[in-house]
Amino acid sequence: MEKAHEGRSVLVTGGTGALGTAVVRAFADTGAAVTVSWVSERERDALRSILGDAARVRLERADVTDPDGVAALCAAASGSTGRLDALIQLVGGFAFAPIGETDPGTWQKMLALNATSTFLCTREAVKWMRPQRRGRIVTVAAVPAVNRGAADMSAYAASKAAVLNLTQSLAKELVADGITVNAIVPTTIDTPANRASMPDADTSTWLAPDAIARVVTWLAGDDAGIVTGSAVMLSRG
Repeated sequence: MEKAHEGRSVLVTGGTGALGTAVVRAFADTGAAVTVSWVSERERDALRSILGDAARVRLERADVTDPDGVAALCAAASGSTGRLDALIQLVGGFAFAPIGETDPGTWQKMLALNATSTFLCTREAVKWMRPQRRGRIVTVAAVPAVNRGAADMSAYAASKAAVLNLTQSLAKELVADGITVNAIVPTTIDTPANRASMPDADTSTWLAPDAIARVVTWLAGDDAGIVTGSAVMLSRG
């Protein structure tokens, strides 16, 4: 496989999930030094088991909703090179409930996991990328954010709309610094968790994590330097 990211430093949040694992592996296979944030020891150990002896993958415990934790994470990701070339923000949460059954805690959780984490990580990453005059930031929006909402998903949809607007705003703000900021907008991803929660669903149009990972690594590469502020729709119909 072409080493498109050889010598580059990549930070992946939410890298211990099914999609995250595929993304981390894709970057490692293309030569990047990858730092992955984790919270759950079980998920950390599962990722280690899958990756084997991938020497260029570093696992760092971090709360990406905490400013100090994010600062330490980005510093760790820069390693000995002092560079942070790409930030891939996969961490997030999902909630499904009518508004009358959506409690304030759920609202705050969606904002924290989806919007606040994106804001904090991007703000910190930019401090490293600006002096380099190059950087790639990829966020994860959602179909309801593009389609102006969805019934029974108010907290989730609003938090993802915030992610999308933040992405588009920062793309305009950072273009002169050589930093691109794009969002992927996937439809249903084929993960064990989704299969378990929707056992009767038609999975024929679900997205393979490896296919999404290839889009993410492309957005983080040199060939995508003229792509910024985009909501990249990922769908099989």
